[in-house]
Amino acid sequence: MTSFRYWAGALIPLGVALLCGCGVISSGSTDVALEVGHKHFTIDASSWQVNQTAATSFLAMSCEATPTVCGAAAMEACAANCTGSCDVTTHTCDLGLRVGVYSSVDLQMDAPEVTTLSDAPVIRVTVDSVQYAITPNSLDVDTPPLLVYVAPMSITDPGDPAVQQIGTIGAIDAMTTVAATDMQFTPTGKQALVDIMGTYKTPFNVIVGSTLSVSHDSPVPTGSLEADVTIFAHAGP
Repeated sequence: MTSFRYWAGALIPLGVALLCGCGVISSGSTDVALEVGHKHFTIDASSWQVNQTAATSFLAMSCEATPTVCGAAAMEACAANCTGSCDVTTHTCDLGLRVGVYSSVDLQMDAPEVTTLSDAPVIRVTVDSVQYAITPNSLDVDTPPLLVYVAPMSITDPGDPAVQQIGTIGAIDAMTTVAATDMQFTPTGKQALVDIMGTYKTPFNVIVGSTLSVSHDSPVPTGSLEADVTIFAHAGP
C-alpha cells in the first residue's frame, strides 16, 4: 500500500503498495498488453499532525499589515508539511497542507512479459490510458486536483524541477467515491509516460502532488481518501 507522504518526507506514501503487472500476448500480434497496477494511494488527514487549537488561532490571525507573518506562524499549527499564506480577500492566514505520494515502477518485475520482446535497452510502448478510482473516501473536505508526475527513481518530491507532469486526477468532493475514470493527460503527458516506460530496464517513480488549502471559514480536514491507479498499455519490439 502506498501511503501519502509529504513533500518533506515524501505525496502520498501513506503506505506503499507494490505494483502488480500482467501481460497477455495479443492474438496475431507481437505486442504484449500491459496492465500495471493497482497502485494504491491514501491521503490521511492525521498525517499532517494539525494542532486544532493552534490552527484555529492561526486561521484567525490578521496578516493585513504584515503578509509574511503567516509563513512563519504555520509551523505552530501544523507539524508536518504545511505552509502559510495571507488571504488577499480576508487578510487572514490560510494553511496549506502539502501532499505527495510516490510509488516505483519496475516493468521487468511488474510486467515481466516485456523481457520477451527484445534485449534492446528500448522497446516500443503505446499508452492506452491511465485510470483511477476513489474508494473509500471519508475525507470531510473537497480534494483539489491531484497532479500526476513521472521521475527517475532518485526523485520522490513532486516539487523537484526534474519531474514531468503527465496528467491530472480531477477534484474530488468530500466523502465521495469515484468509479474507474480515465486520467486527463497533459498535452505532453502521454509521450512522457511512453518515453520512460520505453526504457523498460530502468525503474522509475510515479508521483502525485497537490496542496489542500484551509481558510478561516473552512474546517481542518479529518478522515482519509484512498485511490487506485492503473496504467494500461501495450508494447512491442
